[in-house]
Amino acid sequence: MTDFRSAVDQIVEELRTALYSATDTYPLRQDILHAQRIFVAGKGRSGLQMRAFAMRLTHLGMPVHVVDEVTTPAITENDLLLIGSGSGRTPSLVQYAEKARALNARLAVITIDEASPIAQYADCILCLPAPTPKLEGTQLTGSILPMGSLFEQALGLLLDIVVLQLMTDLNVNAKQMFARHANLE
Repeated sequence: MTDFRSAVDQIVEELRTALYSATDTYPLRQDILHAQRIFVAGKGRSGLQMRAFAMRLTHLGMPVHVVDEVTTPAITENDLLLIGSGSGRTPSLVQYAEKARALNARLAVITIDEASPIAQYADCILCLPAPTPKLEGTQLTGSILPMGSLFEQALGLLLDIVVLQLMTDLNVNAKQMFARHANLE
């Protein structure tokens, strides 16, 4: 059994290392700011982080859609598809990337592997190095957290940082965002 405080210290250090190693968010923010609409996608726990990011983009007043929802419209060349995928190899997400490319939409990906199949289609790659067993045999293994949790948690924090930066870019404050918060709760 892992000691609680030791686990906290190690996990916080792993998150710090992953986030400090991430590539610059500026190109992603520019893609978001210049897109007519933003579409977000991810699967599993990474997908949950992308959905949370979509919520914050809504709070910022941005037009955003979650891929696979029944109300998601068709993507066009004026739109951005942002995929969060640690491995960058999830078959359905690769298909989304291929489709976005075929329709001339911009594609951004947040991934561990800059050479992944999804990254090959991307206009913007934000690399977030975090150990995962999905990339067995690479130097990116060895987190205390199970499975791909380090990437998923670092992804959530990275996207919250992007929201903070977008708040500055758009001159939007938390009070304005909260006015857009769901009220049918």
